Amino acid sequence: MTEQSDSSSSSSWTPPDSSSSSSFSPSSDPSPASNHEPGWTGGYGNDPGPYQGSYGQPTYDQPPYGQPQYAQPQYAQPPYGQPYGPQPGMPGPHPYYGPPAARGPWIVPVRPGVPFHQMARTDAHRWWRPLVGTVAVLGAEFLAAAVLMILGIIAYVVVNGEPPEMGSDTSLFGNVSADLAFNLAALALLIPIVFLGAWGVQRRRPGTLSSVVGRLRWRWLLACCGLALVFLLVSFGASALAGMFGDVPDEPEGRWVGWGEFLLPALIVVALVPFQASAEEYVFRGWIPQAVGACTLQDRPGGGGVLGRALRTPWPGILLGAVLFTSLHGYTGWGVLDIFMFGAIAGWLTVRTGGLEAAIALHVFNNLMAFLLPAAFGRLTLEQGAVPWQYVIADVVPMLLYAAGAWWLSRRLKVETVTPGGPAPLPEEPAVAGRQATPGPA
Repeated sequence: MTEQSDSSSSSSWTPPDSSSSSSFSPSSDPSPASNHEPGWTGGYGNDPGPYQGSYGQPTYDQPPYGQPQYAQPQYAQPPYGQPYGPQPGMPGPHPYYGPPAARGPWIVPVRPGVPFHQMARTDAHRWWRPLVGTVAVLGAEFLAAAVLMILGIIAYVVVNGEPPEMGSDTSLFGNVSADLAFNLAALALLIPIVFLGAWGVQRRRPGTLSSVVGRLRWRWLLACCGLALVFLLVSFGASALAGMFGDVPDEPEGRWVGWGEFLLPALIVVALVPFQASAEEYVFRGWIPQAVGACTLQDRPGGGGVLGRALRTPWPGILLGAVLFTSLHGYTGWGVLDIFMFGAIAGWLTVRTGGLEAAIALHVFNNLMAFLLPAAFGRLTLEQGAVPWQYVIADVVPMLLYAAGAWWLSRRLKVETVTPGGPAPLPEEPAVAGRQATPGPA
């Protein structure tokens, strides 16, 4: 049995064409070379021989699939432990690494050497900023007035123990003193609202609405208040003179109401009228002229033509502010001209003096007289309607005299009329013997 098995095993290792004996020798090594083509030199030892490729295929000198070799770029790596980003000796920051670019400040400075009506034209100006800012100011004023009314009703209930009677069309709280305080305070809220509009929409300092130096010039304001007192005296005299040549328009009853009835309205007027009058100046002589003055069209081809040259002057903003100011009053006939002239004169004076101080002083003292005088005779509401032309002249002439006096005084006091930082004029060349001094270029 054993010999037959060995014989059958040896027959499996014999090539088909071999004529040698079929006996299997235990000492013979069945080498795998018998399964390969002639020329195979590999083996199972430590020296496998040269690699001949997969499945015994010969090797080739060209790269795989016949593709050429390309040089790969070498990227500079930062030293171990160093962060990515610009390093000393590197050719510049990589666009995807490093800290983000720092943003500039929100407030953009006013350009140097520009007049008051062009102060809103900063480097951040876009055509939509004046429009969006105006709409935002109006919306914020309506919202603030609604909140103030709610707070006023709550305060009225706390003081009186019952809600006010609000059925009348002319009275909001059913009390003339409360109505007067609400109306003045609601208008006074325009001051912080336009400040927020200048800061949040136009990206400029709120003080640029006050003057060319970026703030309210208090010394100049006090000087203008002195002139406004003179204006009141002249206005009283002119009104008395106009009454001699014309009809007296609804004069208040000539009866003193007494201190008990006059004191509370007087305190309300003195406390709130300066803010109410100033707020109207900030809107109609500050915000509107500067909003119009920012749209100069000077970036258009040819500078915007005739329209561009007109918009670079202060008059479009002055006239628009005067028209809007007049539309919010209830005067008719010659009274419309009176209010329009007040707005136009105040606007011209603002541009010529570089700020709102002169216009604020004129408006404050004019309104103090307009509120306190009727209140002394029991009237806390302004009677707006038709005004005889004689009284219009008696009102406009003192305003013109005040404007002329304020402009003259501003020149004497060297009040700034343009923003600081503009190019200074060159000094005159000193005179030499036989030759006059030559002024520098303007």
